[in-house]
Amino acid sequence: MPTEFISLTFPNPSTELSPIPNAGIDLDYLVRYARTLDDYAFNYTLVPYDSSSFDPFTIGATIAAATKHLKIIIALRPNTLPPTVAAKALATLDQLSRGRVVVHLIAGGSDAEQAKEGDFLPKAQRYARLEEYIRILRRAWASADPFDWDSAHYRFTQFSNRVRPAQGRTIPVSVGGSSDEAYRVGGALADIFGLWGEPLKETREQIERVHAAAAAAGRPATDRPRIWVTFRPIIAETDELAWAKAHRTLEALTTHRANGLGKAPVGAPPPQNVGSQRLLEIAARGEVHDRALWYPTVTATNARGASTALVGSAQTVVESILDYVALGADLISIRGYDNLNDAIDYGRHVLPAVREALQG
Repeated sequence: MPTEFISLTFPNPSTELSPIPNAGIDLDYLVRYARTLDDYAFNYTLVPYDSSSFDPFTIGATIAAATKHLKIIIALRPNTLPPTVAAKALATLDQLSRGRVVVHLIAGGSDAEQAKEGDFLPKAQRYARLEEYIRILRRAWASADPFDWDSAHYRFTQFSNRVRPAQGRTIPVSVGGSSDEAYRVGGALADIFGLWGEPLKETREQIERVHAAAAAAGRPATDRPRIWVTFRPIIAETDELAWAKAHRTLEALTTHRANGLGKAPVGAPPPQNVGSQRLLEIAARGEVHDRALWYPTVTATNARGASTALVGSAQTVVESILDYVALGADLISIRGYDNLNDAIDYGRHVLPAVREALQG
């Protein structure tokens, strides 16, 4: 399959550079943003999940109604919705969108965040639950025949799902992470495996870990998970202007964090998930890696979420993305810090150039 591009859904104009405290849904902005992604030929948008934020299914249905081609990735934590309910909800949205749904399943990387919604399972058990969850979803989508389930985390009898995914297909399942448990479950069961932007050497090693886990689970080389890598590009007309913009971005992130407006205010505990720990360890080794991968944004946000930047002219960023495609990245997630305007810039200057280079 050709390289595809992912963005992130934003329900209002609030950004990390210009945060709007307690911002609600701005329907006009949400629709405009989604249609912009559609018009500029992004392939997917991820609707994120947070214990204190908006419902991804409702946001996803709004996006589906406003767009024609954009696929909707619904982020979902297994502790928030029984798999029998999730199977129907995802299939319903898939029918409404005419087959444009993907689900990104999050085992949960923070005990504190999980506890906010009543989930107190330790990490290893969260991944065991995730494995069962995927198997139940796949079984529920495969047939309307009733089936029983009795395992460590789920038990039900004679469940029948008459809500089929659109066009007789199954819904792709995405898993992400950097822990041994994530590699094992995602390698064995996922259609897509998500990674944060690390240097080329470390990314290659992670891809090899995913492929090895897939092989250990008996999956042939033709059925390995597609690899999704995420970046926060900072682009301008020239490399020099892009670096100046990057330092202005860093200053704003640092100021907002100091004022308690950032993703992780000063004094926040170290991240518990392995992916964030890896990003911080790499950041401690140096600011710039490979062609244009910049890490001070990681430190400025305490590595909460995707935070590694690609800095340079559009051409420099395109060449950097192509480096990752050459490693085996099938899906490239790019979102900036000025959400709508950055999406437009990527759509004009990055996506077409990457596609042209790959076709050539």
